[in-house]
Amino acid sequence: MALSNNGTQDYSTGMSTASKNPGVISMQRAIDHYFELALYLLVLSGFGTLVGTGGLDLLSTVLVATALAIRGYLLAKRRSFVIPERWTTPLSVLYFVFFAIDYAAVSRSFLSATIHLALFGVVVRMFSLRRERDHITLAILAFLMVLASAVLTVDSTFLFCFAAFMLMAIATFVLMEMRRSGLAANIQARHSSDPHEHRHLAFSLVRFMPALMLMILIWAAGLFFVMPRMSAGYLGGYSYGTDFSSGFSDHVQLGQIGQIQQSNSVVMHIQIEGDKTGLYDLHWRGVSLADFDGHTWSNQNDASALSRRPDTSFALPSDGRAARSYATASLQREKLIHYKVLMEPIGTNVFFLAPWAFSLRGDYRQIRGDSGGAIYDYDFQHAISRYEATSDIATPTLAELRTSGRNYPANITETYLRLPEHGMDPRIPQLASQITRSAKTDFDKATVIENYLRTRFGYTLQLPQQEVKDPIANFLFERKRGHCEYFASSMAVMLRTLGIPSRVVNGFRSDEFNDITGSYVVRAKDAHSWVEAYYPGYGWQTFDPTPASSGGTPHGWGRFSLYMDAAASFWRDWVITYDSSNQYMLTRSAINTSHGLWDGARLWARAHYASMLLWARSTQQRVESSPRRWMLIAGAVILALLVLANMGQMVRMLQEKRLGKHPERSPDQAAALWYQRMTRLLARAGLDKAEAETAQEFIRRIPDGKLRVPVTQFTYAYESARFGNSSEDARRLAQLFGEVEAATRSE
Repeated sequence: MALSNNGTQDYSTGMSTASKNPGVISMQRAIDHYFELALYLLVLSGFGTLVGTGGLDLLSTVLVATALAIRGYLLAKRRSFVIPERWTTPLSVLYFVFFAIDYAAVSRSFLSATIHLALFGVVVRMFSLRRERDHITLAILAFLMVLASAVLTVDSTFLFCFAAFMLMAIATFVLMEMRRSGLAANIQARHSSDPHEHRHLAFSLVRFMPALMLMILIWAAGLFFVMPRMSAGYLGGYSYGTDFSSGFSDHVQLGQIGQIQQSNSVVMHIQIEGDKTGLYDLHWRGVSLADFDGHTWSNQNDASALSRRPDTSFALPSDGRAARSYATASLQREKLIHYKVLMEPIGTNVFFLAPWAFSLRGDYRQIRGDSGGAIYDYDFQHAISRYEATSDIATPTLAELRTSGRNYPANITETYLRLPEHGMDPRIPQLASQITRSAKTDFDKATVIENYLRTRFGYTLQLPQQEVKDPIANFLFERKRGHCEYFASSMAVMLRTLGIPSRVVNGFRSDEFNDITGSYVVRAKDAHSWVEAYYPGYGWQTFDPTPASSGGTPHGWGRFSLYMDAAASFWRDWVITYDSSNQYMLTRSAINTSHGLWDGARLWARAHYASMLLWARSTQQRVESSPRRWMLIAGAVILALLVLANMGQMVRMLQEKRLGKHPERSPDQAAALWYQRMTRLLARAGLDKAEAETAQEFIRRIPDGKLRVPVTQFTYAYESARFGNSSEDARRLAQLFGEVEAATRSE
């Protein structure tokens, strides 16, 4: 759009600046290109978020990544490839047929099949963009990929991926609106002669998008932490991950704990009250197993419901804990620890507790315990996520255990002395008798077997390639290498051959302590099996025949993992499992903090009241002794306050003066400034412009033809400078303003 000499619009050429000058890219073309690029990056970030969960199969990852790479190459080369419209409908119909096959025979999961369907839609739509609705559909599919990622993972890395997706979503929808508005505009802005003018748009978006995203995140975080929350976790059932339930059930086959140990993923964080340096090395009990058939450990499912105490905690069964007869009349032998556990969704309903726990608290409606001391969550609407417990980790002395005798209860001997019914390699009891022949007590025998296995056998997670008839005999006499299940099972079986009641316990053991969060980090690789032997009067005692590992807390550059773990722990505790209990804690903390600040202010005022009174009196005396000096000081302070109060107006005046002299430096701002001056001038002449009135509507409302002509010329120059960034028209505004001013005087 241009102006002729008489001030009217010139549409005769029908040619834009860009068409006259091939080196100039029109703003509309630049917006279209940036929009396509932002939409592509939106899809790419959504797909990257989905791949980052680890739940997408390799074939889908490779195929979609290849399609995205081709699309990115075409965008970089500014080329276009569109699937013929007659192909898209048949392809969609064929894939819906494949969707049924995928769900029934390939993926066998509704969630996986649906994700594959969404990915197919992304690929097809990405190469068939023709209409506005196609772009909107592609953006929705990108959002569905992020939604699927939220279902598939609760990892903290999702936060960073989601932030990148949100950044691209803001850019995409801003550019989409700019594109739509530009195409629908009746008056097109004049193109700048600067061939790189469109780059200013890109730089403006790069500056504006992070600020807008930050404001959105701040507001969303405020709403998230304030609005009432319910911990449901109904989507957690779809999440992928290692299946831990097989290793912590009442039926565990040899090797299942070893399979869990293949993963390095975090299972839980444990904070022990008062422990800031990692003082403890504890076994976290899951399930204890009594029956062994040579290949599998099992247990009777005799779990019974537990009752709540008045303080809302659950009273745990006493038959799983050691007897307290050795504590004498004093409570000094008790070593009580209180700890909080934050567990990841690992697919098991077992609570992991330090021996021996006697109370447990958590937001669970029903909890059950069995005769082996295992505690289960039977509230199927609330998966295990956060709980706290108290345990007594006191142990009897070695002298007490050596004098325990063999007065076993009948239920103990009946359950925990059984050997495999189908026979056992005779070398196993011979080995047990041979290595314990010098031991005098049952406790010494258990200690000898424990040390024998620790020092004579090697540790490995590699299992035999072929199934063997007797895994324990194969471990003891042939391979002599295995993981904790083989060590624990071998010791338990040998103790039973010696008439000592024993059982295998599956749980976790970790010495990795994060001093940043003050919590123990328990990983899947820390899954562990050990042995408990029974001693009359002292209950079940722990023995661990597995050789010690070379783990521990990372040092040096390895401490970076601790910071990542701290971030993941915060994400899990305050985002994924954030519920009404967290809100209550946060509210109580805020109230206590505000009360503390108020009380502190009152105490400070009381403590300094006398000194403040003395200062006020001395100040009054100084003012009375030299009133002229203090009047000057007061005047200077008032003047400084007035300057500060009007600082914004003074800065605007200086800016207006600068723009008036050099409008080419910022044509759009200079145009807005001159237009405001022009409307104020006309308002003084009796022509007020309404806020909802456009510039063109205002021109048509001017009754005087002599005044309408210079106002029209001024308005077209203003629009060209304001929206077309024309420096030439910005420089003309001062002259045109003078013509309008002269026309108002001649009325």
